[in-house]
Amino acid sequence: MRHVADIPHPAVKITLLAWNGKFLLKLEQGNLEQTYKVAELDLLTGTDAEVRELLDEAFLAAAIARFQDMRADLQAAFERHELR
Repeated sequence: MRHVADIPHPAVKITLLAWNGKFLLKLEQGNLEQTYKVAELDLLTGTDAEVRELLDEAFLAAAIARFQDMRADLQAAFERHELR
């Protein structure tokens, strides 16, 4: 796996990786993580510049909202099992 870039963002840590004909967009917020795999063949030129274009405002807003849902789901599971 090759580290391509760290992409700055104020709300999430974004890492772009390349591996086995795919780009991996890894978004992290606290103890939660989302990973999106994008095949090079699904892109016009297969470059990391195209993958970066996917990180538009709408995509990032949805991913950040998803982190909130993930956090709530995890908290609910802890509470159901009386682990917190």
